Amino acid sequence: MLRVLLLCIAVMLPVHRVLAVDQTSNTILGVWVTEGGKSHVEITLQDGHYEGRIIWLKESDYPADDQQGMAGKPKIDRENPDQALRTRPILGLPLLSGFNYAGDSVWADGNIYDPESGKTYRCKMTLMADGSFKVRGYVGISLFGRTTVWTRLPATAPGLPKP
Repeated sequence: MLRVLLLCIAVMLPVHRVLAVDQTSNTILGVWVTEGGKSHVEITLQDGHYEGRIIWLKESDYPADDQQGMAGKPKIDRENPDQALRTRPILGLPLLSGFNYAGDSVWADGNIYDPESGKTYRCKMTLMADGSFKVRGYVGISLFGRTTVWTRLPATAPGLPKP
């Protein structure tokens, strides 16, 4: 009887570990508020990779003093180096792409796009113990980059944007 019990435990232990990893890796799914509250980013799992897109902007239109003649119009990806992409709206814009769960509350191997500069950076994201999310964009190695801190938008928040 003891052998059967040990065999059952030995078989179930790896399955339990896989389930635990899946639950941990998916903890970033949902809507996050970027530093300064400028935008909300929805992170989803697409084809085995974690992706994120802008679903809300604090200022969705260009200001009245816009130097490029777009005052009052919805913001577009006008800084994109690819001219064919410069007319796509910022709302719905893919921001994060290609992330994999690396373990220890870290998601790596992805990219982050900065629509304000039109540049794409390598990126690493870390879920902190307090529930905040450190997003580090960098060039080359992680040492040369910038970190912002995002917070989770509660699912019950009033006015939760619809994707």
